[in-house]
Amino acid sequence: QVQLVESGGGLVQAGGSLELSCRGTGETFRYLHMGWFRQPPGKEREFVAAITYGGSRTFYPDSVRGRFSISRDNFNKMVYLQMNSLKPEDTAVYYCAASNSDPTFNLGRDYVYWGQGTQVTVSS
Repeated sequence: QVQLVESGGGLVQAGGSLELSCRGTGETFRYLHMGWFRQPPGKEREFVAAITYGGSRTFYPDSVRGRFSISRDNFNKMVYLQMNSLKPEDTAVYYCAASNSDPTFNLGRDYVYWGQGTQVTVSS
């Protein structure tokens, strides 16, 4: 069983930065592919970033590429999402997710473990 707990959300002005953290549990953490998703108010969940279990590959949608960066620390069972140049449209609840198979990284349905989410609000 894997549990994920996000932290680091908050209120930030447009153009600012924020780093989200996701702490995992379980001995299998280092074998899990990890992702970040977000759900803006009134909208569907969308893919934000993903990283392979060893950290060698990362994936981003065009909407955040160049502004967001995902990283991981398997020894401490942590995943991070560094968010720079934030925009009001980045406002959402951000979720950490884990996959124990070979996922299509931008599909939420391929992830089996989810955190409770952390709110990020970007003011204009």
